[in-house]
Order: sequence, then structure tokens, then C-alpha cells
Amino acid sequence: MVTEELFTQKESNNFCQNVLIVGGGPAGLATALMLAKRGWINITVLEQRATADYYEPDKSFNYQIDGRGQKFTDFLGLTDQLSKISVSSTEFFLTHIKPNGSRKTSKLPTINPNRKTAYWLPRKAFVLLLYQEIEKNWQDRITVLFSAKCVQINKKCINNSKQENLEVFVHTENGSVVTFEPYLLVGCDGLNSTVRNTLKEWDKPTSDKFEMKLFPSLSSCLRYKVLTLPANFPLVTSGNEHAVSTTAYAIRGALRGRKRSVSLGILPLKNPDEPRSANIIKYPDHQIWELKNTEEVYNFFEKAFPQLPIRQIVSPEEAERFAKSEGGYFPIPQYCSGLHLLLMHEQACLEIPQCSSAGIILLGDAIHCFPPDIGQGVNSALEDVYILNEALSQSNDELSRTLPLYESLRLPDTKALVYLAQTAYPWQYNQNSLGRLVWFVNFFLRLLLSRLLPFIFNPPAFFLIQNHQLSYQQIWVMVQRTTSTLYILSMILLCGLLALVLKDLVDIY
Repeated sequence: MVTEELFTQKESNNFCQNVLIVGGGPAGLATALMLAKRGWINITVLEQRATADYYEPDKSFNYQIDGRGQKFTDFLGLTDQLSKISVSSTEFFLTHIKPNGSRKTSKLPTINPNRKTAYWLPRKAFVLLLYQEIEKNWQDRITVLFSAKCVQINKKCINNSKQENLEVFVHTENGSVVTFEPYLLVGCDGLNSTVRNTLKEWDKPTSDKFEMKLFPSLSSCLRYKVLTLPANFPLVTSGNEHAVSTTAYAIRGALRGRKRSVSLGILPLKNPDEPRSANIIKYPDHQIWELKNTEEVYNFFEKAFPQLPIRQIVSPEEAERFAKSEGGYFPIPQYCSGLHLLLMHEQACLEIPQCSSAGIILLGDAIHCFPPDIGQGVNSALEDVYILNEALSQSNDELSRTLPLYESLRLPDTKALVYLAQTAYPWQYNQNSLGRLVWFVNFFLRLLLSRLLPFIFNPPAFFLIQNHQLSYQQIWVMVQRTTSTLYILSMILLCGLLALVLKDLVDIY
């Protein structure tokens, strides 16, 4: 691990770096690796967490890295390693467990045989994969600072000229402040991005392009909480049967009513010694948010899941943590239209052509964020990095050309992605029976028509998104085209029905 002590042995507290990346999640580490492979040096990544494999129970998400995300892992040669630590979509088994204890295990069908195999793994495992790649092959070019937080970003002029440079202040683990002067500042620091918020303040007098634009969806009002279960937890009181790590589980609860009904969704893991995470997703007024202590948690879950030995599965410590946890909210689908900023400069830096003009760029949740309905959070972030790599290739790594090109290439997809997140699959959490029914009628109508008349109708958006060869913008255009066709067809049928009614009326009178 690269510690701050080792880092400060190499550099002083005020120095110039080629690249400073704020955020050491998938987007940040992926950007660092991509730049290092391109030949960039002096790349520093700031991460607020203490380690790469830091475990946060309420953020123990599982990723499905699909063909879109694998554009990046293929580029870096990591897809084979990814497959070895994941459960593949072609081997995805799901066990339903009803309140009476009956079970049924089925293999999820392959909807599209031409779809690239996707891989399921915990967020922690994927971040660790990227970090280990840095440790193994790129320590001479990439430094990762843990427990480091970006607290302030300034623009400063050089010798009263029009030349602007960046100045970034970072709080480190030991409480000291380190000053960076990067040529390229990369914001991969999530929805509440310090980098984007700084750009928003700088740009406020002239535009709102760094302001997030919100597009509410039917799932953005939901809250989630995570219950951590032991690896291979027992399925029956006798302890003779245990959960299989590579199998997913849908455990149905016995309680009824919108404020009491609950299910446990558990995704598969390759590592049999890894704790399992059960996701609970409900409205804010659900009873789950009223549980205040260990005994209330036990009482609720024993009533909800009589088929499970709850006190064997949930430790008192986990029950207490769960009671105190506030969980989280699904974010409203949103994006910003500004993905970069170039600072003013008078002349190119002859020594470092790729850094001729200081600039700031945004990727990942800092520019597009939405609920997990369509499984594109991490995949879209990795595709951002892949598109940035293409922009660098097309502009010979010159920032003054790269950053505007990246924005022009990525912004249309960013907008389309958020529109898709609004509509593609928002009713999968059983929020409302009627709404879910109407949505599924529309879903299966599109699916049926696309198979009967594929030259006129496109499949539902949720299926189209799984085709990594289509851009988000292309998918959105296809979805809108089908919607327009259905609307026109509905109007024709309605007019025909009215004509028949009028004809009958005329015949009667």
C-alpha cells in the first residue's frame, strides 16, 4: 500500500502533479489506470475511505459488470481476472423461499444469446481488483492517498498574467494539509461532488451547466437498508441446510400490507467466506424504519420470516447496527450538462504537451446519478472512462482539445441515460400493485410486438440497455420511436372504434 509517509518522502507539501483524481471508487481508479497505460505519470488519487477494501454495511452494493463496463476491463486486460472473482450471468441461479419454507431454485433464462456474459461481484471486490492492479503494475505512476479529502479548489493567476493554474487543498490522515497544483483535475467524487460544486460556484454568474437537472422517477422516493448475514448462513433451525454463496435468494415475507410486507433480496458471491448482504427497499413510512433496538429487530423479522432461524442468522451486534442505521435513499435521476472546464492560458507548456492547458473534467456519479433500476451505475462510469480514453487518442492527449471532445461525445449519452433510468424498470420494487401491472402490460406489449414485427417495433428499454454495442442515445431514440408508433396505432384504433360507433348510431336513427 502506498502510504502518505512514503508519498511525502518523494514530494514536498507544495508541488505540481500532472493529474489529481478526487474519488478512489471505480471511476477514479479506472481513470488513473487508463491514464497510466497511456503513458501519463505523477497521477494521484484521493480517497476518503481508509483502505481500498473498506467495508460499509449500508453501502455493500453488488455490481453487475456487463459488456458496457467490460469495454474498460478489456482495454486494461482485466476481464479474465474479473471473471475469476465473480458469478457469471450464465450461471445465475435464484432460489425462492416462501413463508411456509417451500423452495424453488431456477436458472435465470438467457434472454439474448448474443449478449456478452456479465459478472456479479461486490463493490468492495471490484474496487480491490482495480487497486491491486495499481499496486502490481503502476506504482511508479499512480499514488493512492487514503483517508484524504479534497476541501478547497482555487484558480490562481501566474504573475498577474492571464495564465490560470489550479490549487487544490487536501486534508490528509494525520490532519495536515497538502497543496496540489494539478494540470488535470478529475472529479470522480460522486453525487455530492466537491469538484462539480466548485465549478458550479465559479460558473454561477453566467450559466447553470454544472447544476444537476432532476428528472423524478417512480423509484426515487424509496429508501433502502442492508442486513448483513453470515457467509453460508443456515436456512433451517436444525442447521442442516445452509445458503450457497453462488446462489441468489429471494426470501418472501409473511406480513401483509404496504407498511409491513417485506422481502429479502440476496445476490450471489463467488467467495464462499464473504458475508451476504440482504437488501430491503421500501417507502419511507414502512415499519422497518421504526425499529429502534435489537429486540424490536428480532421481533419484526421473526414475524416477517417464520421460515428462517432469525436469531441464528442475525447476530445481536448486527441487529443493533441495523436498528441504528438510517440506510439511504434512492437518488432522483439527474445529470449536469457541463462535463469539463479549461482554464485560461497564454501559451502551451512546451515541456509537457498533453498538459498544455490546465483543465477539470467530471466522470461517473458526478455527472449522472440515478436509482439502481437498470444496473448501469458502475457500467456507465466505466464507459465514461473508456470514452475519455477515445477522446485522448483522437486529440493526441492535448487537454485543450480532449476535454471539449469528451463532453461532445459523452453528453448526449449522459442525457439519454438519465431518461432511460426514469422509465426503463422503475416498478420492480413492488411499490404499487396497479402501477406495476400497468407498467408490465406496456413492457410485455412492446416485447411481443418486437418479436412479431421487429422491423417496426423495438424491444423494451430494459432489454436494449443490455446491448453494449448500442449507445444510450441510440437506445433512447429507439424507445421513443416505438412509443410514437404505439401512440399512432392507438389513435388509429380509437378513431376506427369511434367510426364504428357513429356508424351504428346513424343506422339506428
